[in-house]
Amino acid sequence: MEPKECGQQYQYAVYHDRPDVNVAIGYGAYGSTASGTAGDADADAEGQAKGLSFDNKTIRRGFIRKVYMILMGQLVITFGAVALFVFSKDAKQFAVLNQWLFWVAIGVLLITMLSMVCCEKVRRETPTNFIFLGMFTIAESFLLGVSAIRFAPNEVLLAIGITAAICLALTVFALQTKYDFTLMGGILVACLVALLIFGFMALFMHGKIISLIYSSLSAVLFSIYLVYDTQIMMGGGHKYSISPEEYIFATLNLYLDIINIFIDVLNILGITQD
Repeated sequence: MEPKECGQQYQYAVYHDRPDVNVAIGYGAYGSTASGTAGDADADAEGQAKGLSFDNKTIRRGFIRKVYMILMGQLVITFGAVALFVFSKDAKQFAVLNQWLFWVAIGVLLITMLSMVCCEKVRRETPTNFIFLGMFTIAESFLLGVSAIRFAPNEVLLAIGITAAICLALTVFALQTKYDFTLMGGILVACLVALLIFGFMALFMHGKIISLIYSSLSAVLFSIYLVYDTQIMMGGGHKYSISPEEYIFATLNLYLDIINIFIDVLNILGITQD
């Protein structure tokens, strides 16, 4: 039995490169001799197939558990920081008096994100991968908390609730649907590039309507990305799946999808309630 090598395809622009791994595993009768019967060979092959199937499912379940545990930790830290800056006057005053921390957080965010995306060694080796992911999460949480200051507390709480409902519904949909969203990588990349161009143009076209359209399109796109990332992580009958060694990368993708959905929903609420 000779397992084929894993191939990687980097499909995303900016922070969304994803190694799509398609592994083919063959099995045969081990220990059979020329005098062995065909029945023995078939029995050996069947036993090995069952063993491989069990091992693959066990590894995949452990991988999914690990991804969601890390993701939950990230979300607790992030939304805890958001609540701190929104509801605490001292935290708001600290952010206003120390605006240089905003730029430091952006630098840390970019360095850690690009390191995890571009360097396979960084995101696969422990504890380096957890250190970089932790620094990225803290920087993102600080930036999101500072950005949420300009919204009313009831808007932030409503955005968190809507985001949680959307993500839960999309995750259930990704698990139950027969449609394979892992085939849509190229289309999603094209839509992401178009959204980035539209966002750049929107910087020079001020107005609530433009902002509302951009946030709505972004929310829809990252909702589809959440389904795409969930199916790639789950594996199973989908055409593409991510390697179990890439649990940090899988977590990063899901985290960014959820955070982008939250930001878009919060912007929509802020625009419509002004």
